[in-house]
Parts: sequence; C-alpha cells; structure tokens
Amino acid sequence: MNADDRTLLAGARVATRLPAQDLERARRFYREQLGLEPVDERPGGLLYRCSGVDFVVFQSTGASPGTFTQMAWEVDDIEAVVSELSRRGVVFEEVDVPGFRTRGQIAEIDGNYPSKGARGERGAWFCDSEGNMLGIGEPVV
Repeated sequence: MNADDRTLLAGARVATRLPAQDLERARRFYREQLGLEPVDERPGGLLYRCSGVDFVVFQSTGASPGTFTQMAWEVDDIEAVVSELSRRGVVFEEVDVPGFRTRGQIAEIDGNYPSKGARGERGAWFCDSEGNMLGIGEPVV
C-alpha cells in the first residue's frame, strides 16, 4: 500500500444514510419535529442538507436497533435546542452508562477529541420516527 492508498477516502465527503420503514412518516417527523425539509428527493429517498453536509433517509425493509448514535448535530446552545425540540414533541432518551448519565435530558461527557479544542461535550439523544438514534452535542471549551 502506498501513501495515496492510505488517503483514498480522506478527501471524500461523508454522507449518512438512515433507514425508514415508512418514508412519509419519516418526512413528517423531520419536518414537524426537527424543522427540516428535503433539499432533493428520488423514489425511496429524501436528501437533507445541514450546513453543507448531506444525509439521506431512505425507504428500507430493515430497521435500526436504536441502540447507538447513528448521526448527530453539533450546536452552540444545547439547552435551547433541546428545549425547542421538546416543545415540538421530540422525546429525549435517558442515558445511564459508564462515563456519563443524563440529567434533565443532557449528559456531561468528560474529554473530547483534542483536535476540536474542547475539554468535554454535553450531549442529548432521541430517536426519530423510524427508531434511528440521533444526537445533539455541544463542545465544552
């Protein structure tokens, strides 16, 4: 393997794919609860864009187990975002695992990636209408 082989994907864009057993139900959830509209669509798929990053919700016969974070947004004010999403009907998960536990819907997480220049992160999690676990994070500087 040469150096070019090791960086083959380093310059590529990452695009998340989230399965939906009911694409119209998912569309309503993303519109009504999250305030997002697809920027494009095709049969069996909805393309969303947030700050120049794409994710797709696609028709699938498979289902997510909803046991791990599949996608997350990084925000500047997690309390405001959690409060507004709760007002719109989003139900946040209670998490109690080694290393962190939610209190008032938000967990304090020690440590963060040094390259991000933060000493920790605050996080909250919820499932979409299709059982995909999604997260909200705010770096703690």
